[in-house]
Amino acid sequence: MERLLTEFAQHADRTRFEPSFISLTTRGPMAASIETAGWKVLALGSSGGIKPSLLFALARLFREQDIQVVHTHNTRPLLYAGPAARLARVPVVVHTRHGQRCNATPRQTRLFRLAARTADRFVCVSHDSMRLTIAEGIEAARTMTIWNGVDPRRWSPCHDPAGPAVFVGRLSVEKDLPTLVKAAALIAQRRPGFQLRIAGDGPCRGLMLSQIRQHHIESHIDWRGEVADVASVLNGASMFILPSRSEGLPVTVLEAMASGLPVVATDAGGVREVVADGRTGLLVPCSDPERMAEAVLSLLDHPVGGSQLGSEARRRVEEHFDVRTMVAHYEALYENLLRSKQVMAA
Repeated sequence: MERLLTEFAQHADRTRFEPSFISLTTRGPMAASIETAGWKVLALGSSGGIKPSLLFALARLFREQDIQVVHTHNTRPLLYAGPAARLARVPVVVHTRHGQRCNATPRQTRLFRLAARTADRFVCVSHDSMRLTIAEGIEAARTMTIWNGVDPRRWSPCHDPAGPAVFVGRLSVEKDLPTLVKAAALIAQRRPGFQLRIAGDGPCRGLMLSQIRQHHIESHIDWRGEVADVASVLNGASMFILPSRSEGLPVTVLEAMASGLPVVATDAGGVREVVADGRTGLLVPCSDPERMAEAVLSLLDHPVGGSQLGSEARRRVEEHFDVRTMVAHYEALYENLLRSKQVMAA
């Protein structure tokens, strides 16, 4: 999600828009890239919990900067920035739903529905996310899908059938790392030279490392921790593996596909909207390490087929998931909503 904001910074139409970027918490690793593109980044330093003062601070900022469109990403920013925008009489509020909110409590869902009333349009990153949004009580007329995108020009084909398999992502519950580790153990039994490169960090790091030791596959795992240069992790890989139980529309998969890598992924959320089973990669059921292992082994056993899947994967990204198309869709949405508000006010 954060990397998508850097793409906004790079590709925004400077003749029509002047974006500012606000983090409710810290600056984060992407702030410098956004500032290098020439835009302002403001971090409000808020911790967790309910912070009514944050709502009023945002409203003051919106008034001072004469903001015309507020665009929030995921639930917590919406809870504050949506009401703040209405308080500051910002004409347009757009919200993007990236995840599936699979761990939301009933209280969080109630707050989400209340804040949702402030949004003029709910953008979902996949058709599956849009289905879930409507099921949660958001009117269909206020929802739409805009697929995530990456810049294919920044990703060079780097497929090596003899290279390691790669996973890049946050080490969190929804990524289902136990399935990934169990699959790796099954593969290593059949392929003693198998290597799995893992890049990422998060709350499940300890569990993942413990399970790697439990399955005695330490020599098969190359854990890189959190990395800024994803291209260096993907370079020379044989494939990309995604074991998630829950996904919106994963940018890491798009980056891997733009790098010409075949993908083995679970059929979770919007993944099938990206990975065309049998054409750009292989889809397997969620939480099924045996099926995941078999899919990985099939690519290792048929390297030519894997290369063909990887080539088709890059073509699919170029045709359907170019970030410039994504940004253009959002910019058209901003202008259309502003124009309709102006007509209503006339």
